[in-house]
Amino acid sequence: MSFVDVWQQMDWDDIRLSIYAKTTVDVERALSKPKLDLEDFKALISPAAEPYLEHMAQLSAMLTRQRFGHTISFYVPLYLSNLCANACTYCGFSMENRIKRRTLDEGDIGRECKAIKALNFDSVLLVTGEHQTKVGMDYFRQALPQIKSHFSYVAMEVQPLEQQQYRELKGLGLDAVMVYQETYHARTYAEHHLRGNKTNFNYRLATPDRLAQAGIDKIGIGALLGMEEWRTDSFFVASHLAYLEHHYWQSRYSISFPRLRPCTGGIEPKSVMTDRQLVQLICAYRLFNPEVELSLSTRESARFRDNVLPLGVTSLSAGSKTQPGGYADDTPELEQFAISDDRSVADVAVAVKRQGFEVVWKDWDAVYSG
Repeated sequence: MSFVDVWQQMDWDDIRLSIYAKTTVDVERALSKPKLDLEDFKALISPAAEPYLEHMAQLSAMLTRQRFGHTISFYVPLYLSNLCANACTYCGFSMENRIKRRTLDEGDIGRECKAIKALNFDSVLLVTGEHQTKVGMDYFRQALPQIKSHFSYVAMEVQPLEQQQYRELKGLGLDAVMVYQETYHARTYAEHHLRGNKTNFNYRLATPDRLAQAGIDKIGIGALLGMEEWRTDSFFVASHLAYLEHHYWQSRYSISFPRLRPCTGGIEPKSVMTDRQLVQLICAYRLFNPEVELSLSTRESARFRDNVLPLGVTSLSAGSKTQPGGYADDTPELEQFAISDDRSVADVAVAVKRQGFEVVWKDWDAVYSG
């Protein structure tokens, strides 16, 4: 069994209608409960909850401080390659986009690691395009031990792999994997994934099961907000989280909130999400699950990230470069998407400290166990 079996029993249209049918009575009931279920989550992401946003924000901030204290974890993405064998309508790395391609070799990786370490980071997210032959297991077997020698915590956001491959990478130092479904709406998914292995919706959807079965410490999930109706997609993420925590309680989980950003050959969002609605969603996830880690990337503006910081977020990227070799030598024409918060790492750290938070440069688990 995997989450695919659960997903097959869920009807998108029924769920969407149920969310929009929630009333203020449902919202108030959810806000009064010590432990929320998925029906409560529907209420908190519904239009009926929008007038309650201030109350939701206060509760969310309180729960976050109780669980995570006044700390914000910093991480940075390290792009190893923009080679990709998929054709996806929303991604700058899509094989159909005529951009320069680059894959970092051992020397390049060493220079990137040195440049990132100089910025104080000790938690890094390795990112590649999805190319099984040129940026697959043979490449990871060489690159991961080299990178792990520089950083305490190493996560990956690459193509889905088999359970035994994840287990092998764990033995080489892999701590976490982020794998986003993009959208849980199968027909919309097919419209945006035109060629390549990523067209296999079910295989991607079952990836967190394989990760947990391989014993990966932390698993990140989420939807690309704007590809489909955001409230319904976000409910599926919450359902996926509830399933994973029930079946694989040994792993930790995180949720990210990527909104569609400009990129080469990119699409316009199907469902526009306002800043206020993103705040609503962040607070809803926190009230639904006080333990889950919530991450906000540099896709969002500096102003938004600073304002939402106390409300539920536990980790931030900073100083991000979305192209291979971006830290040692800047090559913006290779980037995956345009970032919004382009402040330096030091400036983001100052902004976080100004609000009374301590910056943690490595993953939570490494800090608390150390």
